[in-house]
Amino acid sequence: MKNEPLQNQLRELAWRRKLTDAEKTGLRMQPEAQADWELESRLSEALASVPDAPVPSNFTVRVLQAIEREEARGARTRSGAWYWRVLVPRVAVAVAVVGFAGLAHQHHEFDKRARLARDIALLAKAQPMPSIEALKNFDAIQRMSQTPPRADDELLTLLK
Repeated sequence: MKNEPLQNQLRELAWRRKLTDAEKTGLRMQPEAQADWELESRLSEALASVPDAPVPSNFTVRVLQAIEREEARGARTRSGAWYWRVLVPRVAVAVAVVGFAGLAHQHHEFDKRARLARDIALLAKAQPMPSIEALKNFDAIQRMSQTPPRADDELLTLLK
């Protein structure tokens, strides 16, 4: 375990250059790293034998342009993302609030009408309907219940 930093350093060196015989011997002396090192060295040798791919002369320019295009595409995507992150949830909450308010108002109006209907039904049961005879003379009966107008005392004193 304490030799791991040394093993990692030697692996990184092996990626960059061939190891010296002393470095190889140092790695072979550690039995726990032997299998890993053998596999690592074969892999490094195989990769070193792969020929370099031909690269066009404007490769760097093309890579930088591709990066700029990706960044511009990401900026456009992020600018449109605010719509989904900010506006849509707010509109959804507003629609829900208005919907619940409408349902509450409708329920209130229904309850009010139901109470009115119940009160009218109770009133109809409590008081009997007047007879047809009483309704014929309704105006006369109503005039009888009114108090006569009071005489104007000042006018009467002036007339005397």
